[in-house]
Amino acid sequence: MKRWYEHIPHAVVIIFFIIVFVTLLTYLIPAGEFKRMLIDGRNRVIPNSYKTIPNTPIGFLDMFKAIPLGFKAAAEVIFVVLSGGIMFGIMERTKAIENAVGTFVKTLGHEKKYLAVVIITFIYGALGIFVGYEHNIAMVPIAAVVALALGGDLLLASGISVGAITVGFGLSPINPYTVGIGHKIAELPLFSGALLRSILCLSALSFLAYYNVRYLKKITKNPEKSLGKGLNIDGISLSKPIKEYKISANNWLVISGFLMGLAAILYGVFNLSWYLNEISAVFLMVAIAVGIIGKMNTTNFSETLLKSVAYVAPGAFMVGFATTIKVLLEMGHISDTISFHLAELLKDLPLHVSAVGMSISQSFINFFIPSGSGQALATLPVMIPTGEVIGLTNQTTIFAFQIGDGVSNLINPTLGGLIAMLSMCRVSIDRWFRFILPVTITIFIFSAITLVIAVLIGYN
Repeated sequence: MKRWYEHIPHAVVIIFFIIVFVTLLTYLIPAGEFKRMLIDGRNRVIPNSYKTIPNTPIGFLDMFKAIPLGFKAAAEVIFVVLSGGIMFGIMERTKAIENAVGTFVKTLGHEKKYLAVVIITFIYGALGIFVGYEHNIAMVPIAAVVALALGGDLLLASGISVGAITVGFGLSPINPYTVGIGHKIAELPLFSGALLRSILCLSALSFLAYYNVRYLKKITKNPEKSLGKGLNIDGISLSKPIKEYKISANNWLVISGFLMGLAAILYGVFNLSWYLNEISAVFLMVAIAVGIIGKMNTTNFSETLLKSVAYVAPGAFMVGFATTIKVLLEMGHISDTISFHLAELLKDLPLHVSAVGMSISQSFINFFIPSGSGQALATLPVMIPTGEVIGLTNQTTIFAFQIGDGVSNLINPTLGGLIAMLSMCRVSIDRWFRFILPVTITIFIFSAITLVIAVLIGYN
């Protein structure tokens, strides 16, 4: 008898079904839109401005036309996946990452591998909290090498890196894209109410760390239970016994080049408003520098580059394919209609149920508007007045929005950053669903309880 997760179709099939479903929705849901005003360089929804417009249902040809348009819209994310794969492919060819990870595991001791999983989960979680989301893509492949060295698989790698980054970013008490924008719209002190958010974020990361350790113990005891069976680990697994590893002077130069590139990215992101194109450019510069340091000839460099592209190409494809959904929603003009009617439904519910319902509705909307800042600007100007009408504090409404957006990011196939980082671990979205769904459900239940507490204490 098949387990529940064995019934989950392939990632390409999942996305295509969603594409067809959204296309059908454009025939069933009336087109509508809110009026928007440009404030501080962002298009902000004007409350109570929703109106229906003539329907724009999507035809059969237009549905397929949206696919190349999706790739066009996702070009920046697609290339950051390719350039990140190139950089780590070149680094791996020099053996610098393998030697560094092998030396780390040898120094730590294999008997402390469970402690290492906990520590690494929190490190990646901290990156999500303080650095951001897509900005951390360069760090994800390192987790793949570490997880395999500890006796785990690529699903463990994605759990300690992609999972932790997603939880840390989504529930961060200082997330500028969700909490920051929400506080600005509600005219609350920036990042106020941080204590309750911090407790929830720390608790969620602690559960994820426990889940990762439990999964490693399970596959260590019985390798047949690994969800990563059959995934390609060429070039990222250790090639010799742990006791033989040491870091050479050339390895240190390669690692130093990578760290300098990472430092440049962090400085650019926080001081120069850099985003994906600039990050891709640095990845390529680091790749060339590493190739020179590693004394690779042009033929080896070129062959390694193309081989690296081949490894991450499926993930890059999925990023563009998933972005088709966003394009279809824009073509059909139904995103605002969905947001408006979900907000209207909440007005007639009991207070505690309304708060949790608001979070669930934001989770649903997140599949249609996967950008945290875009979702905040589209829905909070509607949700905040709705919350005031039913008796929720503005802080609670923003908290409900953050939970709905942040937790559902773990299983959102339309979120380009998630697909991109999973591709760096060579993990498909269908296998990821099998691994992360129990975590997502548990964290959401705990978050809902925390949200009810927020209502009881008049969180403000």
